[in-house]
Amino acid sequence: MKHALTALSLALVLPLAACGGDDTGGDATGAASGGGELTVLAASSLTDVFDELAGPFEEEHDADVTFSFGSSTDLAEQAADGAPGDVLATADEASMGIAEDAGVAGDVQAFATNVLTIVVPKGNPAGIESLDDLDGATWVRCADEVPCGKVALAVLDDNGVTAEPASLEEDVRSTLDKVVSGEADAGLVYATDAVAAADEVDAIEIPGADAELTSYYAAALEQAGDADLAADWVAWTTSDEGRSILRDAGFGTP
Repeated sequence: MKHALTALSLALVLPLAACGGDDTGGDATGAASGGGELTVLAASSLTDVFDELAGPFEEEHDADVTFSFGSSTDLAEQAADGAPGDVLATADEASMGIAEDAGVAGDVQAFATNVLTIVVPKGNPAGIESLDDLDGATWVRCADEVPCGKVALAVLDDNGVTAEPASLEEDVRSTLDKVVSGEADAGLVYATDAVAAADEVDAIEIPGADAELTSYYAAALEQAGDADLAADWVAWTTSDEGRSILRDAGFGTP
């Protein structure tokens, strides 16, 4: 059964990090590794689709997949410091680079893309129709240092928007939650987050947003307890079936 962990809980167990472990066989092409447990550290924008990906992967590999979702930057820094984890999946290349520079990331694979969009509470009570309407509205985005914040800054700059957000959130899911709860008139999130929350928000496309495309990267970690199982997960995200699940969730193919 899958379990979701917060980035905070992962940080709390950082001193327990261990490297290595007995491999159980298998290869990186999706063949079953013969059971085991897998911990995937993943960008919060992957929450729903990774839950979808886990089901068939667990069945095929007789394995239990656990996730820790959060800011790509935070998770990459924790992995670089040796935090427990088998796979790292980030929403930008720079965050994955933190793990690579620390020597803990294996072969890095690009597996999906995403674009920024505006979300508003269902029914759009504030009448937001474009980025220009953010001026004077209560709106939110991700903090500057995390991937969704970096791309938001780029999109806003591309469109000459200078309106200031009411708050800067730690990750894209926190941003989405402010809109879903009605605390914000609008938020800048990924298109896939709008798909996941379609019953609670309306999405407004940003023309030209694909000029600031977000790319996702995955790699098995040096401290993986089962290197083969970790490699299998990375391969699963780029397999035909894995990419089909990603497309259904609104992700693009790199």
